[in-house]
Amino acid sequence: MTETRRDVYQAIADPTRRQIIGLIAHKPMNLNAISDNFKISRPAISQHIKILTECGMVVIHQQGRERLCEAKLDGLKEVNDWIADYKRFWENKLDNLEAYLYKLQNQKKHGRRKK
Repeated sequence: MTETRRDVYQAIADPTRRQIIGLIAHKPMNLNAISDNFKISRPAISQHIKILTECGMVVIHQQGRERLCEAKLDGLKEVNDWIADYKRFWENKLDNLEAYLYKLQNQKKHGRRKK
């Protein structure tokens, strides 16, 4: 059986997984505590945790009898960098639109409409 290669984008693609990351971002939690925050079964939460672990977004530590899930948010830097490229693109487009609208507004105020 081949192992599925997962990445951070698969981790954040699902809203439940994003919520789980948000829950454990500030403090590790056990599976039961995580499950208590959702209206889906514990096995479903376990499957999400498994995917998050495969994506490198969660590490599970054994602490006594409990298994604590800890968020590893380093992978989100990749997402942030990817988004930053598009953010710059759209900011540039919106700045150009703003300048164009400002120019049209000034032309209208001064009665000089150019075609």
